[in-house]
Amino acid sequence: MQTLRAFEAAGRLLSMALAAQELNVTPGAISRQIQTLEDDLGVALFHRMTRRIALTEEGAAMLQVVSRALAELTREAERLRARDDTPRLTISTSVSFASKWFSQRLHRLMARMPDVDIRLEVSDVNVDLTDGRIDVALRYGSGNYQGTITEKILDETMSPVCSPHYRTRMGGLAHPEDLLRCTLLNESRVLHDDSTLPNWERWFAAAGITGIRTRGPTLSHGSLTIDAALRGEGVALGRSVLVAEDIAAGRLEELFPEICLPAGRSYDLVCMPGKVNDQMFKVLRSWLMEEVDAFNMNASND
Repeated sequence: MQTLRAFEAAGRLLSMALAAQELNVTPGAISRQIQTLEDDLGVALFHRMTRRIALTEEGAAMLQVVSRALAELTREAERLRARDDTPRLTISTSVSFASKWFSQRLHRLMARMPDVDIRLEVSDVNVDLTDGRIDVALRYGSGNYQGTITEKILDETMSPVCSPHYRTRMGGLAHPEDLLRCTLLNESRVLHDDSTLPNWERWFAAAGITGIRTRGPTLSHGSLTIDAALRGEGVALGRSVLVAEDIAAGRLEELFPEICLPAGRSYDLVCMPGKVNDQMFKVLRSWLMEEVDAFNMNASND
């Protein structure tokens, strides 16, 4: 079963790395499981190229069969689980949003719904809402999710943040050009997913400093760049929703709040049309709107 799940994820995403992220294992584990399956079948399922993979003819045919089988197993498992009388609400959200915002507030949702089994599934891959396994998703992206009901809940900006200790060690960082001698922390999705997203070069341009190229360590998630900044390892181009709690607690300082860039993405509440009138969804949405209003009020007061 593990080899089939690894193959299905890699074949659907055409990426060992994304498959590993979705299944919460290492890319090496995905590669080994697929190799085991290929050895057992006696055929190659993927063409392995320098920077990408592609399904072979045999792999494409196998993917169709495996996808159908896994989907049927999932549906049957959900049918059996549904025999439990305890209502269940499964929420999907991204790694950074879960760790820096949502999980800190989850206890209040649980208090609001004491008789509901609330489950949080964390992944940066947009889960399939049609198979019935996930009830609702909190997604970070463009807001364009076909076939769903989508409601924007939070916008975001980006500006430099660092720990108070790092700021002192670097001489106060009173002017934007002072950041040029700092270690600048990067989020990989900002660098690689979309060339229109804010990055350090665009932030410096907004500060009136052009014609430069910045370098620094790159981390896979926004939450990881924030954690590195908290440890005093450099300056992160912090996403406002993710850094708000640390700024309010004094663990991070926003260096130039007057120079911030729109993040180009938002946080959205997403569900299938049939879920909108579900009572659990209504309670979740009402609670979420209260949390967002409180968060925005605190941010404006700061």
